[in-house]
Amino acid sequence: MVRNVAELDLPVVDTLDVEDRERRTRLQQEAAREHWLVKGNLGYAVLHYDDVVAILRDKRWHSAASKIAELSGVSDPEFLRRRRVSILTAEGDEHTRLRRLVAPAFAPRAADRLRPFMRQVINDLVDSIVDEGRCDAVASLCDPYPIPVICELLGAPASDWQSFSRWATDVLKIFDFDLARDLPVIMAAQDELETYTLELIARRREQPGEDLLTALIAAEEAGDRLSSTELVVMVEAVILGGTDTTRNQLGLALALLSEHPEQWRLLAERPELSARAVEEIMRVAGAVRGTARIASEDIVYRDVLFPAGTLVATSVATANRDPGVFPAPDDFDITREPVGQPQLTFGSGIHYCLGAALARAELQEALPLLARRLPGLRLDGDVRYKSALAGIFGPVELPIAFDPTR
Repeated sequence: MVRNVAELDLPVVDTLDVEDRERRTRLQQEAAREHWLVKGNLGYAVLHYDDVVAILRDKRWHSAASKIAELSGVSDPEFLRRRRVSILTAEGDEHTRLRRLVAPAFAPRAADRLRPFMRQVINDLVDSIVDEGRCDAVASLCDPYPIPVICELLGAPASDWQSFSRWATDVLKIFDFDLARDLPVIMAAQDELETYTLELIARRREQPGEDLLTALIAAEEAGDRLSSTELVVMVEAVILGGTDTTRNQLGLALALLSEHPEQWRLLAERPELSARAVEEIMRVAGAVRGTARIASEDIVYRDVLFPAGTLVATSVATANRDPGVFPAPDDFDITREPVGQPQLTFGSGIHYCLGAALARAELQEALPLLARRLPGLRLDGDVRYKSALAGIFGPVELPIAFDPTR
């Protein structure tokens, strides 16, 4: 018998005031033992792996990314006016068209081409700290690492790295759910980034190169091309999505591995484990802990009616520790054998992370190199994390110590 979700007697999981990431995960894991669906802070939350995948792959569930302003109570007409459809918020035929046009430019071979450059960047960063024996890993390694890679990917000059980093940080404050405070900063960064992107596109139209932007400009299928506005939105999505996610994920990786010195040593000795290590890190400590969906119409799933407009959070952090999929799910093991079902931090379905190949490559290159050059990794003080409500989670300060070596 089909029942309206509002009529169900569901467990309630209130994590709004829970700042500790592991405690939040444990609360949801406990609830997952009772039910696949719970009442959450803003709506409902799906906790089991198979159900999270089913929701993310059902095209009737639309991304809630375009509704962040409304959900945060923002009514500023200037902010609402400037919103444009992007590959992150588009649905249906429009999303299919955008994805089809740009997917070749984001193929794994494009990321692989940058692997030598990634190693150069991380080596240079290590050179600046290796003699000290300690540093704040966020400031010295995590924050500065992805920006040069994104600039190289787009064909932007190294002189613009610092601007890219600031724009990414400021614009992505939209996911921190404090828009009353952050809106002026977000809009100023959006304006600067758009002006820069238009100039960069104009240069690439005149002087094509072997970079992502040139590939996006040339992208065509059956006479269809990206418009100038679509190019701007796509480049902005690359800059924003390719920086904050990677630097936070690297920070979480270092924090996690500092608590498992035997696995840090193993990664240094066996760099071929890097691919498995990255998947295991993202399973246990993913920078993206969940993603929200809104029912575009009345949807019946598992005999539950979700009326149109229902907000559902898919908890990928809990799904990534589903004991029905991952044996000993709370254990962290970089030698873990693949189970045939992937970790879900990159998502699933039509909104699966477009830059997954690039993010994987960056982490796969950085971690074994860091393990080799920073032996004896350990925490050197308390780690300070972002608010647990942050859309992209990670450390703000990560004091580490290691054995100085060349």
